[in-house]
Amino acid sequence: MISFTLILFQCFDMFPLLLTIICSTSIVLILKYSDTKKSNPVLLLCGNYFTASVISLILLVSETKPVYSTATFLFGAALGLLFFIGFFIFAIAVSKAGASLPAVSSRLSVIIPAGLSVIIYNEIPSLFQLSGLILSLFTIFLFYFSIRKFSAGSFKPADYFYLILLLIAIGTNDFCFKIFQGWRPAEEKNYFIFIIFSFAFLYSFSYLIFKKIRMEYRTIAAGLILGIPNVLSSYFMLDALNSLPAVIVYPSVNIGIIVLTSLAAFLIWKEKLNVYGWWAMGSGITAIFLLSV
Repeated sequence: MISFTLILFQCFDMFPLLLTIICSTSIVLILKYSDTKKSNPVLLLCGNYFTASVISLILLVSETKPVYSTATFLFGAALGLLFFIGFFIFAIAVSKAGASLPAVSSRLSVIIPAGLSVIIYNEIPSLFQLSGLILSLFTIFLFYFSIRKFSAGSFKPADYFYLILLLIAIGTNDFCFKIFQGWRPAEEKNYFIFIIFSFAFLYSFSYLIFKKIRMEYRTIAAGLILGIPNVLSSYFMLDALNSLPAVIVYPSVNIGIIVLTSLAAFLIWKEKLNVYGWWAMGSGITAIFLLSV
């Protein structure tokens, strides 16, 4: 009976993690669909941040006693800028290397938040979890080799600089959620997420006005839809970090996104995996299992 109860609590703790993976995978699939339509990425981003800020505002005002602080406001505003900068780095990396390699680089960024969580927050993984973390990095490298030949033909070795910069940017953004979770009270979660996305919207909208980018209503509509899983993934990520060590959360989310995205791409767009891809799928599923032990 006691063991059953422990298993039940473990499953409950893993639930926010599973929801984070599902929402994050939805983001990737929407972006992929938008890419097939040759959409303007800045418009897509602006619509996304608008929806995310509106939803987070609704959740904030629905609280009976919302909690605010200047520290969370400043931290959220800065992180909103980092979100926006990270997007531009991703756009440059895509123009240099195609879409596949930057996607892998953004997943490989898991080494930053997971590593810093061990160093700063002393979240020492168990032997199984450490094996899962190592296997998750190996999985991402396998996916790298599975798509390397499909990258842009004009890609130069010097362009790896943008992939490294993207890795640092995404990893830093992810670790900021861990900083908030360990630094600020959990009651400020709704306020924190609202500040992030509202400022990210202001930054992206200001860029649209400054560059005089023409409106594309289909792209804006796709961005508005994109904002729903985006804001939910942030909420679930913070919930997952509250119930599980970061060294489990970050690798599980990254590998889960890769596995689910690959399966969905196969079912929807009939994309086939080569030998490296199938090996990566197997090692990724094994890594998630080890991390959850």
